[in-house]
Amino acid sequence: MSLFVIGDLHLSQSADKPMDIFGPDWAGHVSRLSDGFELAGVLPDDAVVLLGDLSWGLGFGEAESDFRFIDALPGRKFVVKGNHDLWWSTVSKMEKRIAEIGLAPVGFLHNSAFEAGGFILCGTRGWFYEEERGGAHDQKMLAREICRLRASFERGAALKRDALERTGRDIEMLCFLHYPPLYEGYRCDGIVDMINEFGVKRCYYAHLHGYGRKRAIEGPYKGIEYTLVSADHLEFKPIKVLTRVI
Repeated sequence: MSLFVIGDLHLSQSADKPMDIFGPDWAGHVSRLSDGFELAGVLPDDAVVLLGDLSWGLGFGEAESDFRFIDALPGRKFVVKGNHDLWWSTVSKMEKRIAEIGLAPVGFLHNSAFEAGGFILCGTRGWFYEEERGGAHDQKMLAREICRLRASFERGAALKRDALERTGRDIEMLCFLHYPPLYEGYRCDGIVDMINEFGVKRCYYAHLHGYGRKRAIEGPYKGIEYTLVSADHLEFKPIKVLTRVI
């Protein structure tokens, strides 16, 4: 079983939000996503983490057809909330609705962690200075996201200990965010420091498109490897997370 990751699918099977208005990079992106999963070699028993902005639906009713689309793609899905995911509600309500319409279970990374694809999956939406650039609401939302990330890491650390006792394997914890914790001229100290605190060495994030992708920080930064996985950045093909060679 392998692990794959991609973000910003921006599906709109029911919502009136065609993505090709954002430029030629998005032309035919739904069919390109289907092809991308096949080209990446995603198998039914693999795990796939989707890093936010999954659907333009304003509620789960509008997002249902988008969930049916991702359900038809291979792999067990794990989802992080994005800034445009207005269909998002409580985890219990979303899990119940997915079961009611007969889709495979989805793991929501929200105050939680999962063991899948040979890794421990941790994460949350995160926050980004572009929202208010330091306003009161900005500070409140960032504090909330830091608390959610800590809850996820603490749960992940417990899963890591359990796996070590159960199998003798030291499973790597990974961090998945929608918002970038680093950007040209910007560093989200609360999130970056927490990634360091829990000894996580790899962080995947999305959100950035167009010119913003050129200002993304990728590669090693103070001992942590950062990778941008926005769908258009990956040409709509999920990337496989490989086991680190130590």
